[in-house]
Amino acid sequence: MKKQDFRIETKCVQGGYTPGNGEPRQVPIIQSTTFKYATSEDMGKLFDLEASGYFYSRLQNPTCDTVAAKICELEGGSAAMLLSSGQAASFFSVFNIASCGDHVVSSASIYGGTFNLFSVTMKRMGIEFTFVDPDCTEKELNAAFKPNTKAVFGETIANPALTVLDIEKFAKAAHAHGVPLIVDNTFATPVNCRPFEHGADIVTHSTTKYMDGHGSAVGGCIVDSGKFDWMAHAEKFPGLCTPDASYHGITYVEKFGNAGAYITKATAQLMRDFGSTQSPQSAYYLNLGLESLHVRMERHCLNGLKVAQYLENSDKIGWVTYPSLPSSKYYPLSQKYLPGGSCGVVSFGVKGGRAAAEKFMKALRLIAIETHVADARSCCLHPANATHRQMSEEELIAAGIPGDLIRLSCGLENYQDLIDDIEQALNTL
Repeated sequence: MKKQDFRIETKCVQGGYTPGNGEPRQVPIIQSTTFKYATSEDMGKLFDLEASGYFYSRLQNPTCDTVAAKICELEGGSAAMLLSSGQAASFFSVFNIASCGDHVVSSASIYGGTFNLFSVTMKRMGIEFTFVDPDCTEKELNAAFKPNTKAVFGETIANPALTVLDIEKFAKAAHAHGVPLIVDNTFATPVNCRPFEHGADIVTHSTTKYMDGHGSAVGGCIVDSGKFDWMAHAEKFPGLCTPDASYHGITYVEKFGNAGAYITKATAQLMRDFGSTQSPQSAYYLNLGLESLHVRMERHCLNGLKVAQYLENSDKIGWVTYPSLPSSKYYPLSQKYLPGGSCGVVSFGVKGGRAAAEKFMKALRLIAIETHVADARSCCLHPANATHRQMSEEELIAAGIPGDLIRLSCGLENYQDLIDDIEQALNTL
């Protein structure tokens, strides 16, 4: 039986690493900044990208590469890399193929930190973003493209609006204009959705969330499908399709093919220059989380659905958004892309607006107020006052985040205990 034929549960436990005779059963932590070589010629081959290996952990580390290989297997990709955070993954994924003077189309319904990265920070770098309603028509989506568009970006399940991206619609538009679709798959994880199977080209993750699962280590990951034909659109992607002067004229696509060019360039150029490295210790923690990802996601989804059903029937709740609820406008898309379950995050509004939302959250006893989501312990957040605080009212509305929205992340506790805590907090209103 070949490794690629293993089912997702087996890949969670054993993917990425196969110890040899007498070697450590668990992924070893290679806690070293540097690596010894016998000759300068041996090391020179690494700097010329003529040989594989390690010389400085700012670029690559064996522990990190092993864990990246597991995530690559889970997503069904050709190559992957770990980064210091999900935010770094979002930045690298776009900046690897877009630069000053370029344009990117993005779903408006994305994480507030990513929206700020795109609309403010990367705008200052000369990259223009057009944000589209994820529910837009194909005609409206195609109208957002420009001659200098280099990528399309979206989230499988948006944080915290919980809109479900129509991956096939966005992939079709991206490919019609000769650019890749990048999908942040953090909330769904490859256990519940594998975007490559629906036409996506590049996948990102904040591994800090469900993949780690315990709030132990911040991290990110980029996975390349290896299916996008860069040379077919060589004029759009000179960084991949023309010689790189900083590596003696190597052309990444010619040297590493579609399967390896994108990640090699991101490592050799961006990681070299920005140093957004995940530590070997964090990668070790991440791997421990990945080993139980398939088991935990089942419980997260069960708890999320039970809590969403309770909230939907409460007369103190103004509205509830959860993709797996039959009443959700995204239920048809969730059944298409997320048939096994969506996530453990529920978004809702308490009757009474912002003031009532704040009072409700202060009354919670078991569920903690945290700037976090998607780990073993349940927590909640008022995004308009926290993660999305920098956004205007108009931007909040465009992103599907009204001022009364509460994001509740259901952990691994007993769902009835979560419901009881919610109920006692609602009774204080």
